[in-house]
Amino acid sequence: MKFKKQKINDVYLIYAEPFIDKRGIFKRNFCLEEIKKSPISFRSIKQINLSQNIHKKTLRGFHYQVSPYSDKKIISCVKGSIHNIVLDMRKKSKTYLNWQSFKISEKNMLSLFIPAGCANAYITMEKNTSILYYHSEFYNPQYSRSVFYDDPYFNFDWPFKPKVISEKDNNIDNFKI
Repeated sequence: MKFKKQKINDVYLIYAEPFIDKRGIFKRNFCLEEIKKSPISFRSIKQINLSQNIHKKTLRGFHYQVSPYSDKKIISCVKGSIHNIVLDMRKKSKTYLNWQSFKISEKNMLSLFIPAGCANAYITMEKNTSILYYHSEFYNPQYSRSVFYDDPYFNFDWPFKPKVISEKDNNIDNFKI
């Protein structure tokens, strides 16, 4: 595994080093030994989630949790592809309120480390897209927060308008400082 720092403070792309032979591909999706040697801090997995998205243009997010349940995430696209955006909501961060987008797919085999306090959202680029999430903390709805995917304050650059979105994600108030 290789870790490449991104423009958002503490966000890293994780590059797999796959083993390929006549049987197919084998890659590590998580290795605590390698993560301990890396610049990211992710020492325990408390929850693993799989998001299966039937339709192209399905949008999920922006979601994050606040203290004491703020969580770090490692996300991977195990089938299909997504356009992913990370938004820094950490008031003490050098990149507070900045965002960065990523293309993550089963083909490029990238994973993305998202630090606690950053909101995450993605839109599926194709049908039948599946996302695997490793979380450092348990989900707690009382500490869950959201940002509207089309908030004019941020001027997010989505590749297209979503066709499928939850009622909750589609009815979030605009951001106010």
